[in-house]
Amino acid sequence: MAPSSAILVGASPVGQTRGVREPTDRGASELVLAALVEAAREGDDAAVARLVRATQPAVWRLCQALGSDGNADDLVQETYLRAFSSLATYRGEAPVTVWLLSIARRVCADDVRRRARRRRVMERLVRHTSIADSVAPAAHELAVDSDVDRLLELLEPERREAFVLTQVLGLEYAAAAEVMGCPIGTVRSRVARARGDLIAMVERQRAL
Repeated sequence: MAPSSAILVGASPVGQTRGVREPTDRGASELVLAALVEAAREGDDAAVARLVRATQPAVWRLCQALGSDGNADDLVQETYLRAFSSLATYRGEAPVTVWLLSIARRVCADDVRRRARRRRVMERLVRHTSIADSVAPAAHELAVDSDVDRLLELLEPERREAFVLTQVLGLEYAAAAEVMGCPIGTVRSRVARARGDLIAMVERQRAL
């Protein structure tokens, strides 16, 4: 049984976990953490909450160090979501803390790759347009400040979906058409319109 997502990061314990001692202030031993994982695997929400409480400081410190400014909490949340969704495959080969930190490291690496891809998207966007010379500095600032996400949110939903699938996630147009359930020509058209919208947004930003 999968643990409830409602009691992940920052949640308070629910009830008592039978057969598992409460971790001490000096940190839970790996044996205690392993017992909590086993109880969480059986659907014990109290064990989930206590496992998070015992391991969250270490996970948060790693995410703060490897992530981007201001997004450590999101990375921690994603770490626990991945961990609890893969409880069935955890066999205890590595200590619980090592297992969680390994997941957190991958989450942070994925986040860095996503941000790098967005920067490349914005750079390509302005490099291949007639206004590239005038807006490139603004585009660079927007990318560095992670404002690309904000610009994407301003696009019409269908254009945003097509642009993200092909230009951010890197899907081929045929694959994006399959995901969206529309002809490939429609995807191309929506991407072109989204690119034009983004160029106009960048130009307006530059004029401010």
